Amino acid sequence: MIESLNSPHVGRVKALISSRGSKERNESGIFIAEGIQCIKEAMQSDDGPQLQTIYITNSALEKYTDVINQAQCEILSISDEVSRAMSDTVTPQGLIAVCTIPQRHFPVISSSTVSKFIYLSEIQDPGNAGTIIRSADAFGFDAVLISPNSVDIYSPKVVRSTVGSLWHIPVFQGVTLKEIINWDCQFIALDAAAEMPLSEVRADHSVVAIFGNEARGLNTSQDVSDSKNSIIPVRIPMPGNAESLNLSAAASIVMYQLANIPTS
Repeated sequence: MIESLNSPHVGRVKALISSRGSKERNESGIFIAEGIQCIKEAMQSDDGPQLQTIYITNSALEKYTDVINQAQCEILSISDEVSRAMSDTVTPQGLIAVCTIPQRHFPVISSSTVSKFIYLSEIQDPGNAGTIIRSADAFGFDAVLISPNSVDIYSPKVVRSTVGSLWHIPVFQGVTLKEIINWDCQFIALDAAAEMPLSEVRADHSVVAIFGNEARGLNTSQDVSDSKNSIIPVRIPMPGNAESLNLSAAASIVMYQLANIPTS
């Protein structure tokens, strides 16, 4: 059992969950996921993040023996004190997993199929990022693309906010808008002043729904002027009194609409 707070295992986990953990995660290709839900999802996923090591307390092992016994990875026992030191949560479950960041093939657009993507441009809030990934999974989107200068998708708060969806839907970080703007897709972005309501978008063509920074919106300084596509502004009609919606709420509405609109 690992009982010392000076153990290199504790140091490794703390480095991965720290405020500067993004560099460590990028260099090592691993991240931390807490709780039984993430471990279950990892065990059932073929191409998502895979389990490398599970740290578990005795009490958690008693509770989840049937699940843990099926895990084909290194399993190490830890004390409750070590669990608290390794955890990023206020009330640890006593289950901490080291997972590998998957190396997936970048999406290929086919003219024979209609695909749906989310593009997040410089978003900063971990809760928004995780909730949007979860909604994209729920509404059957093909992938989530993340721009440079956005929140790290493999940070502990984002991982928790996805509630397991990080193991279901491909996520690609560091993707510039210029890399995808010439895809054979329609590109839409929310704009409260847009003339076109979201309901007028048709699903007979692949689509990329773009969402910008929580405070500044979409970064218009990106040079995509030479592209064959333009970004179509659309709005969510809001007959009530609220002036705006939280980013993840707005994104979920857009995804629901795109998943259910007619194809003609």
